[in-house]
Amino acid sequence: MVNDSCKVLVVDDNHDAADTSVMLLHSWKHEAVAVYSAAECITIARQFDPDIVLMDIGLPGMNGIDVAKELQAICPGVRIIGVSGFTQKDIVRRSRAAGFTDYLVKPVAPTELKDAVDTQCSISRDTYP
Repeated sequence: MVNDSCKVLVVDDNHDAADTSVMLLHSWKHEAVAVYSAAECITIARQFDPDIVLMDIGLPGMNGIDVAKELQAICPGVRIIGVSGFTQKDIVRRSRAAGFTDYLVKPVAPTELKDAVDTQCSISRDTYP
């Protein structure tokens, strides 16, 4: 169980999925913001400085793996969890190589999302108190 809340940035071009994740995160006492594009992600990340990013891989224009590389440069220590319908081993491998700390396959059950966020939040707090 996480004692402190984390700042979570949810990145998904599916507005309903992103907004639902934010509502769940708020109910678990995390501070959360949704964005719906790669460009928005980079802009908001600079201001919000998230501990965790829930990153859709299949974003239009710039995929989540490429966005993750930029995020790590502007938010050192950010924990990135891939959240995608893509299950191909190559995509999972590429996301891990790009620094993703976890990978969840859509649709994600709320308990699975909570466990992943709580785990990454604990690691973030241990690393950057």
